[in-house]
Amino acid sequence: MTRIMRHSPSTGPGSPDVWGLYEPDTGSVQYVCADPATRRAALIDVVWNLDVQHYRLTTESVDQVLDLVRRKGLTVEWVLDTHPHADHVMASALLRERTGAPNAIGARVPEIAEIWGRLYNLPHAFDPASAFDRLFAEGESFRIGTLEVRVMLSPGHTLGSITFVCGDAAFVHDTLMQPDVGTARADFTGGDAEALWESIQVILALPPQTRLFVGHDYGAEGRDGPAWEATVARHRAENRHVRDGTARADWIALRRARDATLPLPDRILAALQINLRGGRLPEPEDDGHRYLKIPVNRFEPPRGSS
Repeated sequence: MTRIMRHSPSTGPGSPDVWGLYEPDTGSVQYVCADPATRRAALIDVVWNLDVQHYRLTTESVDQVLDLVRRKGLTVEWVLDTHPHADHVMASALLRERTGAPNAIGARVPEIAEIWGRLYNLPHAFDPASAFDRLFAEGESFRIGTLEVRVMLSPGHTLGSITFVCGDAAFVHDTLMQPDVGTARADFTGGDAEALWESIQVILALPPQTRLFVGHDYGAEGRDGPAWEATVARHRAENRHVRDGTARADWIALRRARDATLPLPDRILAALQINLRGGRLPEPEDDGHRYLKIPVNRFEPPRGSS
C-alpha cells in the first residue's frame, strides 16, 4: 500500500490544522497537529520503520513527517506518543534529536515498563522518567503555540494510554477504530476491556463535532483505502461496536471473544524493548552491536490456532 497523507483543516479559532500520514506496513497513522496562528506543531505517534525480515531500522516515515514540517513552515514544539506501541517502533528519541523538541508520553508508562521488565527479565532496563522529558498525567495541559492541549487518561488498550484533546481535535490512539471497523483490542499484558469501555465513553462524551483521529486503520470491506478521521457524532451514530444504545456487558463480551482470536503483532517483542526506552536501542555490547531479547514460550497462541 502507498503512503497516504491527508490534511484536516482548522475549523476556526482554537482549532488545529491536522495532517495524517499513513504508514502502510503497520497500518499506523502519524499526526502533525499545528496551530494555524503561530505555525507551532506537535508530532504524534510517528513511526521508526522496522524491516522484520532483516531487523533493520529505517527512517522513511520520519523523513516524510519532517519533510511536511519543512514544506508547511512549521516549528516542532512537542514530540508526543499516546502509549508504548506494540505494533511499531516509536521515533520519539530520533525526532527529539532532529528537532530539539521535548518528548512526552503518559505518566503511567513506568507501570507498563515494570510489567514488561519482568517479562523480558530485564528489571532495570526501562526508565521512562529518564527516556522522556515529560510524563503527562490525567488532566494536565500544555500548549502548541496558542492552542491548549488537554491530556485524558484512556486506559484499556494499555494501562497507561493517553488521549490528547486540542480544540475540536482528539487523538484517541488505540481506543476506537473507524466507525465501520469498531474498537481496538484490549488483550495485551496490562490491557483491560472494562477499562477500555470506560475510556471510550469519556471520548464519546466530547462535543459532537469533535474530530477523532484514530491510531490505526487496516481497511474495511466496501471502503476504498485507509481512513482515520470521524466525528464524535458519527461514531455515536455508526460505530459498529459502540454506537449509542450499545450495552456495556455486550461490548465487553464481544471484545474479549474477538481478542481471544488475535495473534500478537509481529513487531511487539522487538518494539516494546525499544519503545519503553523512549525509542532508543539498547547500548552496544562488547562487539559493538546492539541486541534485543526475545522471551520464548511466554505467550499463548490465539484460540483455535495450531
